Parts: sequence; structure tokens; C-alpha cells
Amino acid sequence: MAARHVLAVTLVGVVLAGTSGEALAKGCLKGAAVGAVAGHVAGHHAIIGAAAGCVIGHHMARKKERQAEEQRRRQAAPPPAPQPHQPAAPGGTAAGDEV
Repeated sequence: MAARHVLAVTLVGVVLAGTSGEALAKGCLKGAAVGAVAGHVAGHHAIIGAAAGCVIGHHMARKKERQAEEQRRRQAAPPPAPQPHQPAAPGGTAAGDEV
């Protein structure tokens, strides 16, 4: 039983090391660790938990990255130009308004 557990943990480590590219690893390692613990507690399904945690962690990291990029884009955009103000006509309405 212990040998199977060691083999499973080693297999997960090898799989995670094979996907160590920065784009794939963002969030995957943390999610896999949390998922493995949760899967183990939920009924000795650490491998399934690690795989699901990796997928969910990667998704959450990408979502956070997209939100940060959108925030940077909004901050870098110049503010909108002010609209020219039209003076009020003598009757109290703006120029060009029909009464």
C-alpha cells in the first residue's frame, strides 16, 4: 500500500515537472497541492484531486492574469477628451435647442 502511494506521488511529480513551462505552471502547482490534499481527505483520491486542482488552479491564474492586463490597459489609456461647452442662449436653453 505504501509503495503504491509513493509511486502515485512520484507519478504526479513527474507529470507536473513535465509541464513546468511558465504558461502551464501558473496556478497548477498550488492547485495540485491543494487538490491532492482535498482528494486524499475525501477518500484517498489524491491523484484525481491533484489533476483537478491543477486544472482549476491554472484556470484561476489565467483569469487573474487577464483581469490584471485589463486593469493595466485601462490605466494606460488616455482619459477621454473633454466635450466643448456650448454657451447658453439668451432664453435659458442651450444653443441649438428648440422649444
